[in-house]
Amino acid sequence: MITTGANDLGGFLRSRRERLTPAAAGIEPGVTHRRVPGLRREELAELAGVSVGYYTRLEQGADDSASAAVIDALATALRLDPAEHEHLRILAAPRRPRQSARPRARRTTLRPSVRELLAAMPGTPAIVVDRRADVLAWNRLGHALLAGHVDFDAPDTRVRPNIARMLFLDPHHRALYRDWNAKAQVTVAALHQAGARYPADPVLEQLVGRLAAGSPEFARMWARRPVRTCSYYLRELDHPVVGRVTLANETVTLPDDDQQMGLFYAPPGTPDADALTLLARTLDRHLTPETPSRKENAR
Repeated sequence: MITTGANDLGGFLRSRRERLTPAAAGIEPGVTHRRVPGLRREELAELAGVSVGYYTRLEQGADDSASAAVIDALATALRLDPAEHEHLRILAAPRRPRQSARPRARRTTLRPSVRELLAAMPGTPAIVVDRRADVLAWNRLGHALLAGHVDFDAPDTRVRPNIARMLFLDPHHRALYRDWNAKAQVTVAALHQAGARYPADPVLEQLVGRLAAGSPEFARMWARRPVRTCSYYLRELDHPVVGRVTLANETVTLPDDDQQMGLFYAPPGTPDADALTLLARTLDRHLTPETPSRKENAR
């Protein structure tokens, strides 16, 4: 069953326990045959200093009352990195009782100042997404770089473009990434972490369900429960207009809104910077100041 963060503490613990080998945990090999390469529950419980019964209840979802000390001990025993450790803390945080009628998820809004900031950077491709990977806005160059086959005004429509949906289900967008697997892993990890922070978000749950049904690759990645926190990447793209280009991708978090701005750039004087300049000139040839926007044409 595909779920987001709700009731996922046990699944995350199990995935990391099964990933950790006895040798990596410092456990001497025994003489009995092991059915799985990872740790047994009793081995992990001993390493963390908790009872086997208590750990089993945590992993089976029968007990979600783990203290901060227990969570830290489990993280140490499981050799979690800082991002995974924080994810475990979020999953183990006390939850409010579920209501019989689930609250309706609010549509994410973009502050006008952020939209103005995007427009103020015409030479830098930029995009803003929310926790569900919905595209809230992009500037002209960001749109041309990442989704020129999608209408520029699509983020303002009822069904917004979604980076995860395009990445797994849109062949045009998928073909853009020469490093598609790396981008896909980061995207799935971001959705997992959003699910942990917002376990009652029905829109996020629907997105995950549709992606899992439409993409076996997404379903496999989701089942591995990847967790990553990184704000800088090198993106290798195969763009339909300017060809192969490698760009630095900086991700800036807008904490007041739980949104992220992605910025793309290349060092001046490099072929990659020249490619961005060529893409901008291509836009200038098709959109002059006198050219009315699509919205104005639709009025």
